Amino acid sequence: MKKHRLALSLIIIVAASAFFVFTHTKRELVLAGPPAENNMNSNGNLAKMELMTSVIAESPQNSNQKRTSITTIDLNGKTIAVNGDGATVSGSKVLISSAGTYSISGTLADGQILVKTGKSASVEIILNGVTINCSNNSPVYIEKARKTKIVLADNSKNRLTDGSVYSANKTKKDEPNAAIFSKDDLTISGNGSLEVTGNYDDGIASKNKLTIESGIILVNSADDGIRGKDSLNIKGGNITVVAKGDGLKSDEKDVAAQDKTPTRDGKITISGGKINITSKGDAIQAASYINIKSGELTLTTGSNAQYVGGSVSLKAISSGDNIVIDGGTFAISSADDAIHSNNTLTINGGTFDIATGNNGILGDSSLVINGGDIRISTSYEGVESSVVKINSGNIHLNSSKNGMSIRSPRKGSGTGGGRWRGFESGNNCLYINGGYIVINANGDGIDSNGAIEMTGGTLLISGPTSNMDGALDFNSFKITGGLLIAAGSSGMAQVPGTGSTQNSVMVYFDTYQAEGTLFRVQTSDGSEIVSFTPQKTYSSVAFSSPKLTIGTAYDVFYGGSSSAKAKDGLYAGGTYSSGTKLISFTPNSVTTFAGSGGMGGGGGFRGGRGRR
Repeated sequence: MKKHRLALSLIIIVAASAFFVFTHTKRELVLAGPPAENNMNSNGNLAKMELMTSVIAESPQNSNQKRTSITTIDLNGKTIAVNGDGATVSGSKVLISSAGTYSISGTLADGQILVKTGKSASVEIILNGVTINCSNNSPVYIEKARKTKIVLADNSKNRLTDGSVYSANKTKKDEPNAAIFSKDDLTISGNGSLEVTGNYDDGIASKNKLTIESGIILVNSADDGIRGKDSLNIKGGNITVVAKGDGLKSDEKDVAAQDKTPTRDGKITISGGKINITSKGDAIQAASYINIKSGELTLTTGSNAQYVGGSVSLKAISSGDNIVIDGGTFAISSADDAIHSNNTLTINGGTFDIATGNNGILGDSSLVINGGDIRISTSYEGVESSVVKINSGNIHLNSSKNGMSIRSPRKGSGTGGGRWRGFESGNNCLYINGGYIVINANGDGIDSNGAIEMTGGTLLISGPTSNMDGALDFNSFKITGGLLIAAGSSGMAQVPGTGSTQNSVMVYFDTYQAEGTLFRVQTSDGSEIVSFTPQKTYSSVAFSSPKLTIGTAYDVFYGGSSSAKAKDGLYAGGTYSSGTKLISFTPNSVTTFAGSGGMGGGGGFRGGRGRR
């Protein structure tokens, strides 16, 4: 009887323990998983049992589960030592097959770090003093992972170099094709340095998103320097690129989804960092969109801002769609256009020092300037678009041809350079609503194959000197506010007219006045209306100011000097002396002509149209 009671007690204890384990496990499954009704099927508890089995089978070594420990990988010339889980060695290759963190140090004479995990795995690779050469492939190849982060350890120096021929690739379209190549999202961060030499093709490339957060990064590449096919996002770091192709690139085409919403692939965003690019292609090129928020950028393409033409594009910043620049500092020397958008270009701020062999700033469909300090020291044409709106900002530009060119949108402007001549269109227009604009042009100061409308701001134009061009060249010019001084030749000279509410005067000289000869308009009692010294020889001046009133007598002087200090040739206040009086005039309409010269004409201008 006692034996039976003991056996019964043991059965009860075992049963209770089993029930506790089962109910405890069941409680955990219910808490961790979906609602119970979602786990049921026609076989009652079968779904619960399948879920329990899958949880029990899940191992910490599963490729989708990130481990808390760090696996170390020591490179010793021709051998490799791994301490930890998730990585295996085959000859001179390390295969990372699980999610987790891997710290790599040492030198590998000829080998590779290969990442190939589950599609939902996240991998972190810490480069802590690494030198890897790979003669026939990418030193770092991320074949599969949801996302990978490369961290440059503090104060570490890391170098990656590939060979000029990849054994697995037959053409340059094959993959991989960069010293660091990722098929999935890649992020680079840390406070160490990374030197990448891409002898085969690109330096650093990702087929998806590429983000650079920090680090000292030097890339020297046989083709493109840093490429994120879907997108390239630079948040910080000190980045230097020397590329035989493009410097920074995102080249995925913007493909509309089924709901016709643009994917915005092919996008470059720069929100910080110091970037220095020297390229034999475009310095920065995106298929669809560029947004620069801040940063310090030095961009050089070609040689000494000399235009070379041909099929190679040598632009500093180039986009197949839109460009928005909110800030940053830019030092640009480009053989082709400095900033070029195939659609719209918006500048909200920033400091620009531009020397270019072609156009300075070009938005094919429209260009809007809301702020910034823009200085174009050399250009073929300084500003170009179908519609230009200047609302604010400081703009100084020098051009060997037209200072500003307003023309119809061009076709096929995404490749090569080219100096394209515009055509007239009823939609072409230059709007000046504010800002401070100084133009020094050898061709037309402003050539609008359409209209000009000015409501405010300051516009100072010097040039041209040839009678085949004019300081202003337009179909119509309506001025309702602001200060306009346009000094140049007289053969094709024009002045605002029909539709204007602010008065203008065109002053002609019998002969050219030498560069630096002061032009002055004052009231008959000597009060200053304007004092200006053009930067070129001139024989006509178109002048408009709120100070000009109908019925008031004015005197025009040339030469002499002012005691005030000039800004861009414009004086304010001071004492004027030793000038020569040219003529007196009294406006009796919105447009007045004074002096002799020009080639005759009418309709609010003299000198004819001079259109090409």
